[in-house]
Amino acid sequence: MEQVDIFKALSNKTRLQILAWLKEPEKHFPVQECGEFNKTGVCVGHIQQKTGLTQSTVSEYLSMLQRANLLVATRMGQWTHYKRNEEAIKELAQHISKEL
Repeated sequence: MEQVDIFKALSNKTRLQILAWLKEPEKHFPVQECGEFNKTGVCVGHIQQKTGLTQSTVSEYLSMLQRANLLVATRMGQWTHYKRNEEAIKELAQHISKEL
């Protein structure tokens, strides 16, 4: 993934909020019946509800973050769950620290 694409994904307040919420999902989202946050991630429905945006907008935001490799998606039945890609975020932080 190009650095420019990563920074484009991060250039939106709501996408940044989603990444921040997913850093500590137990503080920001209701308990899920389908599994633990650190294993399965957060159901897209909970993310949509928290943002207050339309399903299509949230789906586009999550897809953009996933294409930038900042999120990992897991399909569970009819729902997709998202969690942060901590390794990619760590690499990005190291790059920023070293290069910028």
